[in-house]
Amino acid sequence: QVQLVESRGGLVQTGGSLRLSCAATGRTSAMAWFRQAPGKERECVVAIRWRDGYTVYGDSVKGRFTVSRDKGKSTLYLQMNSLEPEDTGVYFCAADTGSPIVSSLSLPATYDIWGQGTQVTVSS
Repeated sequence: QVQLVESRGGLVQTGGSLRLSCAATGRTSAMAWFRQAPGKERECVVAIRWRDGYTVYGDSVKGRFTVSRDKGKSTLYLQMNSLEPEDTGVYFCAADTGSPIVSSLSLPATYDIWGQGTQVTVSS
């Protein structure tokens, strides 16, 4: 059973930066970061298909967040810049061990393995 080890989030001021990482203990086909704010649905921040690097960003983070990966370490990194209070939420790392198609990468139902979540708070 693949497990995900997430780095700790934190508290930052508006305009600040934060980097998250997520390491998988086994082989995965795709990995993603989702986030969920109180009272809101879980939304995809970024998703990447491992075999070809196809990447999907959520509209609200485009131009501010950047994903990178270390294939040898099965680790996904999320660099978050120009953070805004609206970025506050619990960030979850997710992984799929199946054969995801491009159109499904941003859907929570695609992923069968989830991290425990880490809190990111952006103060105004």
